[in-house]
Order: sequence, then C-alpha cells, then structure tokens
Amino acid sequence: QVQLVESGGRLVQAGTSLRLSCAASGRTFSSYSMGWFRQAPGKEREFVAAISWTGGITYYSDSVKGRFTISRDNARNAVYLQMNSLKPEDTAVYFCAAGGRIETIKVKDYIHYWGQGTQVTVSS
Repeated sequence: QVQLVESGGRLVQAGTSLRLSCAASGRTFSSYSMGWFRQAPGKEREFVAAISWTGGITYYSDSVKGRFTISRDNARNAVYLQMNSLKPEDTAVYFCAAGGRIETIKVKDYIHYWGQGTQVTVSS
C-alpha cells in the first residue's frame, strides 16, 4: 500500500517557476515508477511526466517537454516536479501517481495509486 500527498501548488504568474512535491508512505515506494498527471476544468486527466524506480528513465508529454523536470529521492520517499516557464494553459490540478512499469505508467488504467491533487493556477 502506498499513500501519496502532493504539495506546492499555488497561484503564480506566467513565466515563473514552481516546484511540486509528492510525499509517499510505504516501504515499497522505491519499487514503483512514479508520475505526474494533471486535470484542467472540463478536461480529462492527462499525463505530464514519469520517472522509473531508479530515476534513470524519464518521460514527458510534448506540452511540457523542455520546461518541466521530474525527479525522485527514494531515501526521502519523495517525487518532485520542477515547472519552469509556466503558461496559463498549465493551470490544472496536478496529481501524483504510482505505477508499475515505466513503459505503462503514462496510461491512467495502469496507475496503482493516486494522490488527492494540488491546484496550480497560472495567471497571464
């Protein structure tokens, strides 16, 4: 069992940076691939970024590639999402997710655990 708690979301201006954190409980955290998803009002939840259990493999959606960086610290049971050059279209609730294989974590159906989400609002 893994419980995920996100933090760091807030209102920011376009062009600025924000770092989201996800604290995980459970002794098996390091065995999971981890990801971030987001859901804007009226839209489906979409994949943002993922990282393998070793941290050696990362994936990003095309919309955030080059601006966002996912990282993890297995000793601290934590995952981070550094978001730079934020745009109004990045406004959404951001969810931390734990999955099995890094090859499938981009698909919502393969997510084992979800956090409750943290709101990020980017003003223009």
